[in-house]
Amino acid sequence: MICSSFCNGKRHDFRLFKESKVSISEEVEAIVDTGYQGLNKLHNKTSIPKKRRKKQPLSKQERKDNQELSSKRVAIENVIGMLKRFRILSERYRNRRKRFGLRFNLIAAIYNSELIC
Repeated sequence: MICSSFCNGKRHDFRLFKESKVSISEEVEAIVDTGYQGLNKLHNKTSIPKKRRKKQPLSKQERKDNQELSSKRVAIENVIGMLKRFRILSERYRNRRKRFGLRFNLIAAIYNSELIC
């Protein structure tokens, strides 16, 4: 895990991704949540859950596909939860803003080292 872009205040996930200029290899499958709608136009191997439309519920197959995607995303959500345990994402960051990226990547390195052990 590594973080590539930060911003002050609230900003949409996909907008922050586009501004970071990070490129995803064509061989990598991107499994994202609904905050990244439109990524499938930039990257062919993107899996985004289907949303139901007004007055048009999802079919059984679409619900099954969404459940499979969410079961793959459980590991990602667990990592986000671990970062929230360090309170760097869940609360207001009150230290020097220039050091936020450094501290965030240090916490990510701690988590990565726990995965290896």
